[in-house]
Amino acid sequence: MKYCSTCGHPVEQRIPEGDNRHRYVCVSCDTIHYQNPRIVAGTVPVWGGKILLCRRAIEPRYGYWTLPAGFMENAETTVEAAERETLEEALAEVTIEGLYSIIDVPHINQVHMFYRATLKDGQFGAGEESLESRLFEIDEIPWNELSFPTVRKTLELFIADLKAESFGVHVSDIRNPMARAHHQD
Repeated sequence: MKYCSTCGHPVEQRIPEGDNRHRYVCVSCDTIHYQNPRIVAGTVPVWGGKILLCRRAIEPRYGYWTLPAGFMENAETTVEAAERETLEEALAEVTIEGLYSIIDVPHINQVHMFYRATLKDGQFGAGEESLESRLFEIDEIPWNELSFPTVRKTLELFIADLKAESFGVHVSDIRNPMARAHHQD
C-alpha cells in the first residue's frame, strides 16, 4: 500500500498508539488501514464413494489437482462461497453435509475452510478455472500432483475419517508449506 484510500496522501508503516502491530497509517489524515487474512472456502465433494477433484487451469499451480475452492466474496457466507466455488470450478451443485476442516495458513495470511459435500445429481464438468474435473477412488488420488498443502491435509483427514466412519471438524495450521508441498508418497 502506498496511498491512503481516504485522502490519497502517502502512507507509512508504523505501530499506531495503543496497538502492537505495524499498520499502514496515512501521514496526513492518520487513518489506520487494517489488513486481515483472506478466507478460502471449498468442498470435499463426493459421489458414489469417489472424491471430485479439479485440475487447475490458472496459476498458481497450473495443471495440479485441487478440491474446488476459492476466495470468499463480500456479502456471502462461507457455505455460499463453498457452493459457488464448486459450481464455478467443477460445474457441480452440492449438498453441504457440514464443516470439515479449518486450516490457518499464516505465512500467506489465509484461512482455508472445507465443507463435506455430496454432488446433488452426480453431474460435474470443468469451469473456466479448471482444465478438467474427475471423480477419484481413494486409491487413485494423485498425491504427487496435488496443488496445495491444505488440499493434501484435508484429503488425508477425510480418508482417515472415512475409514473410521466418523467425521469431525478438524482445526489446524500449516506453517512449513515447502516441506509438505514436496512430500512424496
